[in-house]
Amino acid sequence: MADLKAEVLEIFTRTGALQQGHFVLRSGLHSGHFFQCAQVCQDMAAVTRLTELMMPKLDGLDFSTVLAPAMGGLVIGQEVARQTGKRYIFAEKVNDRLELRRGFKFSPGERVLVVEDVVTRGGRAQETLDLVTAGGGVPVAVAMLVDRSAGNTSLTVPMIPLLEMSYPTYEAEALPPELAAIPVSKPGS
Repeated sequence: MADLKAEVLEIFTRTGALQQGHFVLRSGLHSGHFFQCAQVCQDMAAVTRLTELMMPKLDGLDFSTVLAPAMGGLVIGQEVARQTGKRYIFAEKVNDRLELRRGFKFSPGERVLVVEDVVTRGGRAQETLDLVTAGGGVPVAVAMLVDRSAGNTSLTVPMIPLLEMSYPTYEAEALPPELAAIPVSKPGS
């Protein structure tokens, strides 16, 4: 397990996906660390390797479709679908809400794995699960590159993280002085 964590962290650091500074996350919380997984997703060899490392965690999971929410989950979701030989679809933001477009639909009872890049509070992941249920599918789990919730996120299905990292997050009015002294960046998700 230590080797897995070391390899994943090396990939994130090498590609610039793991950043340090003062960031406002999509959740509105502040942090001294940010996972910009778009950086690692430029390197398809790294995406392939991260997905290979995730595959044992998905072993035995029964699903026929991979659904990824835009934007963060798109590349890793497609690679999970490719490596598992499953159908791949994605949800898009429309007025800051996720929707299935482009004719994507679920068959009644279709078993769906949601794939995300990073989960902090789980809002976007749960919104994606809700799309599956509303569309007649059956969500089975959420696989993600990074769970940074420190075990505080609860979804309606199991969470399957490749890596669990719990960097502290803070409300804007409760910043530690050393973080408040750094200019803030809102990199987006």
